[in-house]
Amino acid sequence: MQLITVGGPPSCGKTSVILKTLQHIREDGVRAGVVKFDCLSTQDMEIFEAAGVPVLTGISANFCPDHYFVTNIEDCFAWGQREGLDLLISESAGLCNRCAPHIKGFLSVCVLDNLSGVNTPRKVGPMLKTADTVIVTKGDIVSQAEREVFAYRIRQANPKARIHFVNGITGQGAWEVSRMWKTAASAETLEGGRMRFPVPTAVCSYCFGETRIGEEHHQGTVRKINIPEAS
Repeated sequence: MQLITVGGPPSCGKTSVILKTLQHIREDGVRAGVVKFDCLSTQDMEIFEAAGVPVLTGISANFCPDHYFVTNIEDCFAWGQREGLDLLISESAGLCNRCAPHIKGFLSVCVLDNLSGVNTPRKVGPMLKTADTVIVTKGDIVSQAEREVFAYRIRQANPKARIHFVNGITGQGAWEVSRMWKTAASAETLEGGRMRFPVPTAVCSYCFGETRIGEEHHQGTVRKINIPEAS
């Protein structure tokens, strides 16, 4: 089964891009499904089901979405195999810019919103920098100059990635993406696989439910801001 990881900030258009791309892939007789990871709630399951796409949903709740992804993706991969899927899309939650939901050996995709600002690619970490492909949405709303500057900033962050502009409403550009997804790598199992980048480190007292503020309550991994002395 093929596996593709799709990550990106909240509301950047990941679900729309996946749906438009899968329309072309399924026309070729490929049986594709989606596992949707989210933080608090999601309505995307209903959208995929309405489109006839097999879907599995996981909510991380008060757990780090990246850690939740890593500890569940192998089981989700096995679910896809039981469903007889040829292709499984893993759609991440709308993640922070430090998250890294990509796996070595499998096609990785980062979706960015052209309306988020031309400096956004500089602020996104391994989710963008380790991606094979970057899909830019909402490029039809900005000027050609803004699209070119945004693409340039993406190349600065990840020179090796292929950049595609996709309209999540009309589907323009999705056919080209579908041709690439059809040739994605496949595997029998994820056992022994490795992440492309370490997930965020966070094992402190607040991870275990502490709510009180004060240094006496800081335990575990703690990082302090560097504040200069008053002049």
